[in-house]
This record gives sequence, C-alpha cells and structure tokens, in this order.
Amino acid sequence: MITLYGIPNCDTVKKARSWLEARGVAYAFHDYKKAGADPALLKGWADELGWEALLNRSGTTFRKLDEADKTNLDEDKAIMLMAMQPSLIRRPLLDKDGELIVGFKQSTYEDAGLA
Repeated sequence: MITLYGIPNCDTVKKARSWLEARGVAYAFHDYKKAGADPALLKGWADELGWEALLNRSGTTFRKLDEADKTNLDEDKAIMLMAMQPSLIRRPLLDKDGELIVGFKQSTYEDAGLA
C-alpha cells in the first residue's frame, strides 16, 4: 500500500502525484487540509526519520509562527505544532509499506521501486 501525504495545492506534491500517475502507480492521497495530521502518526515518523526531517522550516507557515513557538523547539513541541498546522510538515511524505520518503525527487522514487 502506498500513501502520499500532503496538501493538494503544493507544487512539490503536484509533481509527485503527476509522476506517480504517469507511471500507473496506485496510491492513496491523504490531504492534510481535509483529514488533518494525526499526532501519533507524526510521532512514529519522527521516531523513524527524526522530527527535524519532518518540520518544514523554510515555508511561510513556519516564518509566520510566534517567536515563542519557534524557540526551544524539541520533538514534542514540533509534533504539536505540525498536528495543529499541517502546512509545517515537509511535503510530500510517501509511505510505501512502511518505507518513508520525505520530499520528491524522481531518482529517490525510482530507487524505491516506484517506476
């Protein structure tokens, strides 16, 4: 089972979806804006990848956070922020039978056997 997590209007998510669809790869799409981001799922991803790999510090949502939210970040605080504001999660995140890929690079998807 392949699940792609993201936000539909994100350009990188659009590229990943187009790439998968062009190759006939079946996947489920989890829209953070409609379905939210489960803190328990975020915790599991953080345990595997590290919370820093999940947190999108370069986006406008992070830049607009209060300074109090940006300071003294740790895993628990980051997971809470990402659950409350899913735009803070780096996108897309692809889960292929438990193998997690953050972001989209054609070569990484090919290496994961998705081509």
